[in-house]
Amino acid sequence: MSGDRPSPLVIERILRDRQGIWQQIVADDDLNALTGRMLASSAVALACYGAVLGAFHGVLMALTSAVKLPLLFLITLAICLPTLYLFNLVFGARLSVRQSVALVMVAITVTSMLAVAFAPISLFFLITAPDYGFFKLLNVAILTLSAVVGLRFLTGGMQVLNQHGLLAPPTAAAATQAAVAAPAAQAAVPAQPVAGEPVAEPVAVGAGANGAAGANGTTTPVAEAQPVSVVPAQPAAGVPAQPVVLAGHPVAAFPPGMVPPGYAGAGRPWATPPVRRGESERPASMTLLYVWILLFGFVGTQLAWTLRPFVGSPGENFALFRSIEGNFYAEILRTLGNLF
Repeated sequence: MSGDRPSPLVIERILRDRQGIWQQIVADDDLNALTGRMLASSAVALACYGAVLGAFHGVLMALTSAVKLPLLFLITLAICLPTLYLFNLVFGARLSVRQSVALVMVAITVTSMLAVAFAPISLFFLITAPDYGFFKLLNVAILTLSAVVGLRFLTGGMQVLNQHGLLAPPTAAAATQAAVAAPAAQAAVPAQPVAGEPVAEPVAVGAGANGAAGANGTTTPVAEAQPVSVVPAQPAAGVPAQPVVLAGHPVAAFPPGMVPPGYAGAGRPWATPPVRRGESERPASMTLLYVWILLFGFVGTQLAWTLRPFVGSPGENFALFRSIEGNFYAEILRTLGNLF
């Protein structure tokens, strides 16, 4: 989407112009406004989905779940964000606090918008099949799927920052940029011919099929389908270097040093294969990002267990919180056992 006509919905901009979002985060440009829009959109979307969850038990549970579900994500972010930021600092990354918050908020925004997109499906099963175990597992699956997609956006954004050298120390980032720029610089500088080798004569581009046109209009016969493979010699002082004529290109003359990438003539390479950023060693910050994602998931699930109920058991009265006993994973396994 064009930057001149931004979408009023931040999620639409994230999905349509994700490269523009990453570039804005890389440039640290107006991130406060972007983060504020993502925060507001996420809170509204999660509140709507929380209301659908709590509607299984009644109006009071719907209202409390509409408040608790946004708090679940925001408190998890507040707990885990310092770890992500300090991990990056320890291993030499150059992310600011605003860039870190904006990156994680992109993931949370995508997660919340996907969840609210599933809300009509959840509401449909609430109306047509109001089984507590099935409804709870259905919504756990919806939130898990939404979180996985959102976290993939986070890893994609970190990879873009890695390409711009923001996840590596300054010296390593400069070395990576130099390695990427080296092949282009090498291709731009004419190659020096070897002394003692014969000088190549260029083939006229305007030659016909049976000969080359001379200055007086006469034609000099040229053997058909006989490609010439000549390596330029060391020119004498004051004599310009002659173009290189490549094997397989009988009518194409290339200036010295401007041979196609990867061509090897006379047993030696003329060009070095290009080096891409993706082939460079992955910085420790990217590895620790996956560790942080696991930590974020564990903290979020435990916090969800602490803030329960969100759905509300049909046989129990309304309660703002339940007593802390057991854990989230044991409850999911117990529910699966009862359902099947």
